[in-house]
Amino acid sequence: MRLLLPLAAIATAVTLSACASSPLGRSQLTLYSDQELEKMGAASFSKYQEELPVVEGKEDAYVSCVANAVTAKVPTSYGITQWEVKVFKDESANAFALPGGHIGVNTGLLDIAENQDQLATVIGHEIAHVLARHANERVSTQSLTSAGLSLTQALAGLEGAGGDQIMGLLGMGAEYGVLKPFSRSHESEADLIGLDLMAEAGFDPRASVKLWANMNASGGGQPPVWMSTHPSDEQRMAALNERLETALPLYEQARASGEKPNCNRLR
Repeated sequence: MRLLLPLAAIATAVTLSACASSPLGRSQLTLYSDQELEKMGAASFSKYQEELPVVEGKEDAYVSCVANAVTAKVPTSYGITQWEVKVFKDESANAFALPGGHIGVNTGLLDIAENQDQLATVIGHEIAHVLARHANERVSTQSLTSAGLSLTQALAGLEGAGGDQIMGLLGMGAEYGVLKPFSRSHESEADLIGLDLMAEAGFDPRASVKLWANMNASGGGQPPVWMSTHPSDEQRMAALNERLETALPLYEQARASGEKPNCNRLR
């Protein structure tokens, strides 16, 4: 009987959380509140800043310009009124966005994203993971399948393997050797939501296809760290091209309305 009660509680939680859906209508398992995920995101971002140098000056201004233009199009209904943007000195082509409104871009990504539109593709994609609550899904699933992860541990601190696990689940694992790739469904959603978001901000969504081609071409056939958690294939390219039918009108409307970001490229 002692075993049945916890199982019944879990089943009830799963049933109730199944009512949640992503922005594209997919059913989701989200056992934690947005506030709990925001605490995890803030703690993870703080730890990242302790371990990698933060870059200021021209690179920071460029990335912030692109990120601010994209985040300005995030509906207020998501509850994030201000986004924190940081550039980190690291050669890996990595970027991430965390619950609570934290965006990190490594300098290595600026060697692959050739212009503001390509950088907006990456940033829009990462923000889309946050808007679709993909991190909540991953943490929720892991908490049901692994006794090694507990919310108490996550909120208490991020030291040790448990902390690396949380950071991996939030989308930062590549830096810590804990690769936790987003699922293919998560990736597809982030691609489509991110494409619309960047288009609404006045960035050319057609740049997304070239960005993924650059990612695939970098590293002599070996995808960079960022790509190892963001798989790309012909189906992804086809989906992006198909979505342009929706994104291009959004882009044209944004430009006609005066949304014309002019973020100066560094090199």
